[in-house]
Amino acid sequence: MKILVTGATGTVGAGVVAELLKRGAQVRALARKQPADGTFPAGVEVALGDLLDPVSVLEAMQGIDKLFLLNAVTPDELTQGLIAYGSARRLGLKQVTYLSVFRAEQFRDVPHFASKVAVESALREFGVPYTILRPGYFLQNDLRLKDVLTGPGLYPMPIGSTGIAAVDVRDIVEAAALSLTGSGHEGKTYNLVGPHLLSGPGAAGTWSKVLGKPIRYTGENFEEYELQMRAHMPGWSAFDLRSMFQAFSERGFASTGEDVRQFADLLGHAPRSYEDFAAEAAQAWQA
Repeated sequence: MKILVTGATGTVGAGVVAELLKRGAQVRALARKQPADGTFPAGVEVALGDLLDPVSVLEAMQGIDKLFLLNAVTPDELTQGLIAYGSARRLGLKQVTYLSVFRAEQFRDVPHFASKVAVESALREFGVPYTILRPGYFLQNDLRLKDVLTGPGLYPMPIGSTGIAAVDVRDIVEAAALSLTGSGHEGKTYNLVGPHLLSGPGAAGTWSKVLGKPIRYTGENFEEYELQMRAHMPGWSAFDLRSMFQAFSERGFASTGEDVRQFADLLGHAPRSYEDFAAEAAQAWQA
């Protein structure tokens, strides 16, 4: 069985490549340019192509049985996703596992959520066997906060005080590999969530404990957050993130105990917690 992985050089995609290899699958990774030596483990094929170039996508899928479809958050995410799905459908692939987002249909005003809703709809409508993975907020997003956590002692992500669904990327990777190498996953949609909801004050408290210093949650000033993000990313991306966090605050983004139990059943173990993630990160930073 040979599986094509898109987004293979990113955190999730690279993890999926490694996990599939551990489970005995043959893996082809789609990359826009020739990767540096050592980017992928030995035995991984590399197909050069771009998800906006249908010809290169079709070429990358030649001889492929299944597809792990991950689209980066970009202005043309929907077009990329539909080109990849349309190519898989044309070639009659045996399965597509698509990385979507938790509760996507309730946030159609958030650009990258709306794109994922549209791709999900195509998957369900047009006949290629599929599995949809719907993760919450990635715990590993907070690794980018090292300087502000260890320096001024702030937790700046405006995730609110009521708690949102969040998940460790390592559990996402494992779920993706299971869906592509196991049986019984066709037509299934899985919510990928950690054992506890993540809140701003709760995250600040966790980092206070593992770093041994006071950490303050900065709250939910969405205008200020978007303005700050524009200094680090394109305006469309800052708008997208602001829209997402504000929508979480207004509508909620909470998982349920049943979501957690079903995810644990899929994994065969309890999902990893934010506390364990933060403790590991703090230890690595201090080392």
